[in-house]
Amino acid sequence: MSQNSSVYGVANESQERVHLTYLVDRSMPSEDELHPGSDVVRGLSQTPKTLPPRYFYDDRGSQLFEQITEVPEYYLTRTETEILKSCAPEIAQITGACELIELGSGNSTKTRILLDAYRSLSYPLIYCPIDISAGILESSAHSLLSDYPDLKVYGLVGTYELALEKLPQAQLPSRMIGFIGSTLGNLNSAECDTFLNQIANALKPKEYFLLGIDLHKSKAQLEAAYNDRQNVTAEFNLNMLQHLNQRFQGDFDLTQFQHVAIYNESDRQIEMHLRSLRSQIVHLQALNLTVEFAAGETILSEISRKFDLDQIKRLLTAKQLDCVQVWTDPHQAFAVLLCQRA
Repeated sequence: MSQNSSVYGVANESQERVHLTYLVDRSMPSEDELHPGSDVVRGLSQTPKTLPPRYFYDDRGSQLFEQITEVPEYYLTRTETEILKSCAPEIAQITGACELIELGSGNSTKTRILLDAYRSLSYPLIYCPIDISAGILESSAHSLLSDYPDLKVYGLVGTYELALEKLPQAQLPSRMIGFIGSTLGNLNSAECDTFLNQIANALKPKEYFLLGIDLHKSKAQLEAAYNDRQNVTAEFNLNMLQHLNQRFQGDFDLTQFQHVAIYNESDRQIEMHLRSLRSQIVHLQALNLTVEFAAGETILSEISRKFDLDQIKRLLTAKQLDCVQVWTDPHQAFAVLLCQRA
């Protein structure tokens, strides 16, 4: 396992403000590089059929997701953002000077809210984003540096699992791992259990974990959020098939599939599917794969679990992550939890 480090500076006076450490052996090809699309073959060869959510995000998919966050029905992003704006000063006061470790930084909008809170208290700013893509880490870091002259960034390029095992030694008195954006809901129960164990193992006693979760609510409200009237979510879901067409020489006919998002009340999760409107055969030439669909057969493209606040607090406590404070919006739609490692 090699850890090759690269250092980038945005200006002469800010050299060494951005460090990227590679936690993967760059001389060794990944499974996806060795066998591109192997996860697609597995998912479409099983019953029921599934596709990994990572295939949502080609360029068009990323654009569509940004549009989803702005449709009236999709409350998640703006609700969490408003909660963070309200509670960030209190978070900074509770944690004191604290390094921010973030799992997936995206466009860094929410990151800035937290950095502003720490800066307002004149705390030093150290930010450690974690992502599998070095390009995403570098671009998000450089977008922050111009607005935060005292910021230092130590990015880790690798999977969440590997990065949590290889966190650099803290330079400030404490640190906080942030996992916001309701991403925990995309993990099934077993994956969630494993992930929280990894978080607890990565933190020292008295260090912090900041978590954003979507809460259980009415079936009507949840299904509306994933079936917006502008059909942006439908286009986003169907674009996954177009991405496969382009990447693997496929012949999915998008007019013969339908976006379906339903709330499974017993499992408390939104399930996004792509439903075949007729019996059909699809080929992915680059994968040497032929897939038969019956009329009405679906591909599960994503789950989004919704949580009960008391239950998630009990789960976190069982993982030695004690809830220090919980913030919600006036409608109790979303929650941000600050936990401390026991």
